Amino acid sequence: MAERLGALILGLWLAMPAWAQSAAEAVQAVIGAQMSAFEAGDEARAFGYASPGLRRFFGSSERFGAMVRQGYPMVWRPGAVRYLGLEGQGDARRQIIEITDGEGQTHRLEYSMIETPEGWRIDGVRFLPMPPGLS
Repeated sequence: MAERLGALILGLWLAMPAWAQSAAEAVQAVIGAQMSAFEAGDEARAFGYASPGLRRFFGSSERFGAMVRQGYPMVWRPGAVRYLGLEGQGDARRQIIEITDGEGQTHRLEYSMIETPEGWRIDGVRFLPMPPGLS
């Protein structure tokens, strides 16, 4: 019995990095899918990657799309995207990304993510200051 319990604990401990990796991959896949939807002009699909709270707040994919076009043009039409650190645990994470826009300017954003029954969803995005020498 003790051997089985020890093997189970060891197995769970060894599997933990895989769980963390799968959350990072899932979060990044959602962010990338939303950007792809924006690039394709599919506001309805992009809106589906927003959290239920954001969908209630904006009320329609058209209003959501207009906000992104005006406030986050680098997300609407991203150039290069680089995923940096993922922080948090459980059903709330923060993914830091760098986006280079069409004009070659780099922006650092923090995506607040929540896990819902439908999977990870974007619950907000905020600008972060760029480290000196990278802007």
